[in-house]
Amino acid sequence: MKRLEGQVSLITGAAQGIGLATALKFAREGATVIVCDVKQAAVDAAVLQCEALGARAAGFVMDVTQREMVDAVVAQVKARFGRIDVLVNNAGITQDARLQKMTLEQFDRVIDVNLRGVFHCAQAVTDTMIAQGRGVILNASSVVGIYGNFGQTNYAASKFGVIGFTKTWSRELGPKGIRVNAVAPGFIATPILSTIPDKVITEMARRVPLGRLGQPEEIANVYAFLASDEASYINGAVIEVSGGMSV
Repeated sequence: MKRLEGQVSLITGAAQGIGLATALKFAREGATVIVCDVKQAAVDAAVLQCEALGARAAGFVMDVTQREMVDAVVAQVKARFGRIDVLVNNAGITQDARLQKMTLEQFDRVIDVNLRGVFHCAQAVTDTMIAQGRGVILNASSVVGIYGNFGQTNYAASKFGVIGFTKTWSRELGPKGIRVNAVAPGFIATPILSTIPDKVITEMARRVPLGRLGQPEEIANVYAFLASDEASYINGAVIEVSGGMSV
C-alpha cells in the first residue's frame, strides 16, 4: 500500500517549485491532492500532472493572505472529499533588501504571505482535523529562519515565526491527534532563485558540504515522510534539509 493512500492533502503554493514537487510526490504516494496557488493556468497544469500519476486531484485559485478565500476553499474541499488529512503550508515569497533599504511594503508583503498566510490556512483546517481526531500540519520554514541571512530581515522574521507556530501548535493540537512539524530547506534549485546571478549560485553551492543545491524533490520526500504514519511520533520538530550547510 502507498504511504499516503486516501489521505486528502491540501498544498499551498503547489503549482511550482517545492510545492509542485510535493504535490507530485503525494500523488505518487496515493494521496488525494488539493492544489492551491494564485494562477489558474498553473493550478490546472499541476492538477493534470497529478492525475497523470493516477491520483485524485482538484485545484483552487487561492491567495493565502485572503482569509475569506481560504475558508471558502477549505469548505469546498470538505464538502467534496469529506475530510482534510494533511495541510502543507508551502506558499511563500521573498522581497529582499538590507535593513536600511527595506520598504514597509516589502516587509508587510512577506510577513502577510509567509506568516499570516500560514496562520490563516492552519486555523481554517483545524476544526476539521480535530473532529476527525487526526491530522498533519506541515509548515515551510527555512535555514534562514534558524540562522538569519543578509538582506532578508522580512523573510527571516517570517520563517522564525513559522517555527514558533510549529512549536506552539504541536503543544495545542498534539492532544487532539494532530501532528505539527516544520521543514527548513537550505538552498534549493527552484524558480525563486531565477533572479540570482550564476556566480552567486556557484558560491551558494560551495557553502554546502554536499557541494550542490538541493532539488525540490528532496524536500518533497521529507514532507511525504512527515505526512505518513511512518512519522507518527514526530511532533513539534524542525527538520533541516540543507545538505549540511549549517555544520
